[in-house]
Amino acid sequence: MSRSEGMRASRLAVSLVAAASLAAPAALARSASAAPPSSPSPASSTATACDPTRTAPVYRGRVPSPKQVLGIELGDREVTAAESDRYLEAVAASSERVVSGTLATSAQGRPLKYAIAGRPELLTRAGLARVRGEAAALRDPRTPDGLAARLAERGVPILWVSANVHGDEPSGTDAALRVLRDLGDRTDCAARTILDNALVVVLPTQNPDGRTLNTRQNAYGFDMNRDWFARTQPEVDGKLAMLDRYPPVLYIDAHEMGGTSFFFPPNADPIYHETPEQAVGWINDVYGAAMAAEFTRRGIDFFNRDTYDLFYQGYGDTVPVTGFLAAGMTFEKGDESPYPERVAEHYLTQWVSLSRAALDRRRILTEWHRMAVDAYRQGEAGTLEPNKVYNPPHQIDRQVPDRPVRRYFLRADDPAKGREVRTIVRRLQRMGVRVDRLVRPLRVPDLKPYGRPETAATLPAGTYTVSMAQGQKHWIQAMLNEDSYTPFPYFYDVTAWSMPLLQNVAGGSSGARLRPVTRPVPPLPAEKPGHAGTAPKVGILQLSGTSSSARQSVGWLRSRLDREWKVPYTLLSPADVAAGKLAGVRVLVVPNGPAATADKALGDAGRAALAAFVQNGGRYVGWQGGAQLAARVGVTTDTFTDPTSDVPGSLFRVKVDGRSPLARGVGGTAWQFYAYDPVMRQSDPAKVAAGYPAVTSPDWFVSGYERGAAELGGTAAVTDEPVGKGRTVLFGGEPNFRAFSDGTAKLLYNALLGPDPTARVSGLATARPQAAANAPLQVESPIRVSVKAGDADRTAAILRSVGARYTERRSAGVVHYVIDNPAGLPTDHHPFAGRLPSLVRRAGIIPVAVVLP
Repeated sequence: MSRSEGMRASRLAVSLVAAASLAAPAALARSASAAPPSSPSPASSTATACDPTRTAPVYRGRVPSPKQVLGIELGDREVTAAESDRYLEAVAASSERVVSGTLATSAQGRPLKYAIAGRPELLTRAGLARVRGEAAALRDPRTPDGLAARLAERGVPILWVSANVHGDEPSGTDAALRVLRDLGDRTDCAARTILDNALVVVLPTQNPDGRTLNTRQNAYGFDMNRDWFARTQPEVDGKLAMLDRYPPVLYIDAHEMGGTSFFFPPNADPIYHETPEQAVGWINDVYGAAMAAEFTRRGIDFFNRDTYDLFYQGYGDTVPVTGFLAAGMTFEKGDESPYPERVAEHYLTQWVSLSRAALDRRRILTEWHRMAVDAYRQGEAGTLEPNKVYNPPHQIDRQVPDRPVRRYFLRADDPAKGREVRTIVRRLQRMGVRVDRLVRPLRVPDLKPYGRPETAATLPAGTYTVSMAQGQKHWIQAMLNEDSYTPFPYFYDVTAWSMPLLQNVAGGSSGARLRPVTRPVPPLPAEKPGHAGTAPKVGILQLSGTSSSARQSVGWLRSRLDREWKVPYTLLSPADVAAGKLAGVRVLVVPNGPAATADKALGDAGRAALAAFVQNGGRYVGWQGGAQLAARVGVTTDTFTDPTSDVPGSLFRVKVDGRSPLARGVGGTAWQFYAYDPVMRQSDPAKVAAGYPAVTSPDWFVSGYERGAAELGGTAAVTDEPVGKGRTVLFGGEPNFRAFSDGTAKLLYNALLGPDPTARVSGLATARPQAAANAPLQVESPIRVSVKAGDADRTAAILRSVGARYTERRSAGVVHYVIDNPAGLPTDHHPFAGRLPSLVRRAGIIPVAVVLP
């Protein structure tokens, strides 16, 4: 049996031992006191005196060099995904300090290889089981203090080094392989300090498909650094399952960015309010400080406290913090530097961080357990962490309400929502959250339903309930929140991600001290994929082959169709439509993308073909750019105007017309994800399947940041209208955002596979193609800066100073700058986007919003 096969075969045994350890702390206590560590004391003066970066490496020669295996040294050029796997396995096969395995398989069938490095006695089945069991006990707030102290004294922290979640950011992979080689073969004190005091998990590439394709996203167009809480992609899901088995106290996520500098934490504001202070201390004062000292000593350019925040709970640094109480560390190296330099600096940050964790082993393990205890006590008291400023002179724009939250509830009495409720429960369980069900009805004096005022209510038996008195309290709040309470108007990503809202299920929270009669929920299996009935022939029209918005929106849809709904489809381009390739298609799906580009590519022949397709009985289903294309072609009476509000990515409650076939299984309301989408209006109420309520209505509620969103009140979110013998269904926003907005995805499912309306409404007697001159502005991956009118001149001067090309629009005392980004570059690779927040701040401007791509 190979070491890799042995590792896989041991997983069941490791799992059983870890479970037994949690169930029997007394046994762990005997283990902790019965035998001394099998290596020299980790806190020895020798380890303390050993400089991690100035100690000359000494190799045994048992592990082959990269040149012997690959024909190159690491850093000569980027290794391929296959070469990374080959070298990882070569190290594992030749070193008793390393074992390897595969934690997932990518969409295109490539393995995600990992390696675990440590003392040989820790890499046996029994050794790995012991490390996992001790880690589980330290994460458990119920573990007695004395036992936790003994575990911190003798145990080892689990440290993760990962790279290449963005496929076109390669250098972290080569650096991680160099770290693995050093741990597998070096004998000097610097390497021994890490090996004697830690277990290190190395995941050189998180995105082998993207690395092979040289794309940021994976093969389905997902930015996998945004998928961590939803786990829609197998690469992310497998990684989190592995993290649950080997929970980190340190998680390194190696990236690249534009320029030549290097970023490592401290992070920029905003920082999510449930980020524990001990973790912030590790990030800023332990690892950040150590790297700053080393980079300063070497004269290497770096920056921090800018651009990269710790807010959205889907990143490779935020989820390790709130979900595992680890120090989540984003490292970014400028991709304009020579490749050897990029690899060398990534290696330096990885080695320094691992060394620092090893030296502080006891303190870190002690504080790791203390974080779990503190979280439990906060949950018991119903205390939510407040918003804080970590980088003055920022000021808090919105504080977390001081209402206590001791328990969340998820209603399970609507059979149509069973799948969505179970999805939430399973996601919580897989992150170590205990979920119970009410055995009998429960009177709740202060139930706050999602997006509704507090009220007294009686919840039925069978309702799921989640107590906040758990070590995972921070994660529970992050996932089940009603609102993210964005502290101030700077946004690197979206501002709303509440799972109950995304799934469109009923529930809420209570701060009362309740004593419900409950039973634990056993681990739930994954939902079975598939759909009922026979699917029509589906075509997907991708509006552009180069647009990042089109690639992502189409990819999100393809993932949903392939993996969940199991619906076959044909991918089409505007040229295909113009060439007559719509024959046989019954449902044409047109996701987001640049409508103007597609309109031009269609030409007269393509526009005529689309109009004829719908008129002759086809079903056109489009959203965002796909909806605007319908207006250009003339197959809708909807009109579109540019928004004047600032909404960077929030969830709005919309009212659903129960008479519409789109409403099947949805209910009377849903939660629409909205982010600077054109405002869609429909004059015929009979054609509005879902609409935004009036702002004066009790139904109006927004989760996340918004300024000026009242303009959406009374407008259409989803329309459904007959066109000749056919039908056009349009969504103003993305109904399948990142393939995790399951609530509105059900509306989309009904639009694709559901029946036509039984009651016909008026057709398109007055429909006209929308003139290009009146079409909403479309900018690929725009940068947005909105300021008060009095700050406009200074803001415009800043934009001119960085060479920005922009469109200026004014509304209600606010000036909106929409800045061109023709290449669709994300913030971290854009030449000036990341600097805008600090430039605005230094100019003394308090912005209404700064939104980066």
